[in-house]
Amino acid sequence: MLVEAKGLTRRYGDLLAVDHLELSIGRGEVVGLLGPNGAGKTTTIRMLTGFLPASEGTVTVAGYDVRRSPVAARRHIGYMPENNPLYPEMRTAEYLAFRAELKGIARARRRRRIAKCIELCNLAGVAGQIIGALSKGYRQRVGLADAMLAEPDALILDEPTIGLDPNQVRDVRRLVRDLGERHTVLISTHILAEAEAICQRVLIIDKGRIVADDTPRALSERLLQGAVCVELQGDAPRIEETLARLPGVQNVQGEKSNGWHRFTLAAAPGADVRADVFRAAAENGWTLRELTRRRPSLEDVFRRLTLGPEPGEERRP
Repeated sequence: MLVEAKGLTRRYGDLLAVDHLELSIGRGEVVGLLGPNGAGKTTTIRMLTGFLPASEGTVTVAGYDVRRSPVAARRHIGYMPENNPLYPEMRTAEYLAFRAELKGIARARRRRRIAKCIELCNLAGVAGQIIGALSKGYRQRVGLADAMLAEPDALILDEPTIGLDPNQVRDVRRLVRDLGERHTVLISTHILAEAEAICQRVLIIDKGRIVADDTPRALSERLLQGAVCVELQGDAPRIEETLARLPGVQNVQGEKSNGWHRFTLAAAPGADVRADVFRAAAENGWTLRELTRRRPSLEDVFRRLTLGPEPGEERRP
């Protein structure tokens, strides 16, 4: 594994911010670290990168222990913190040259690396501009270029799209996806659409612990109920009663619209009740206009794991 944490713990006095966390990230993966505010995402990121010492546990990067061999470990990490620290009075290319020198990039390849990172991050048009005059989106790109300068094996990005407008968010997401073809990427975010759009794998953290680790689709299918939406014409109370008795149906919610009765059926995990719904409609002579299955979103998974089930979700009506 490229990045691995075992028993990672961080205490602030009596506050347990990260609780014996375990994670591993292989080469070539794009992984999202999701969690509500205060869940321990940023604290975890800072310990993985060696910027914050762990109270307990170990972190290894490319085989190097972050505590015992911090310099060797950091050579394999490109880190962009949440509050991207830049020198606003410097020009973009000047800043990247300064950072390349600090990172020990050999003079012979320094210019090539700066030019390559400017190209990858689409910064050519602002290479000569003062950083303080750039938009937030361009400043985020400068931070990404900085993280990439030394050609690290792993890019660790803490909330890279925070404070950006929708167009800037799309640009940064596209850039991170492209970077995922060349690097291992760990991206911390609380924006669920971002994780679904970028990440191959998602880690959900709550109260300092990993509560889920899988692909977004697998989390949806494995951890939550599927939902079936059906529109019918007929006697609504009888329809609802019949649907509620079908095998695998755990909850039925109905509403009426323009003479049609629309029902949302919460099914047990792994159950597909559409065939039974169709059969019930045919046997009772109800007119069927729609029968679709909705896959739970990552937002549903996130809410279920961090807040628990909705009231009444676990019981049959």
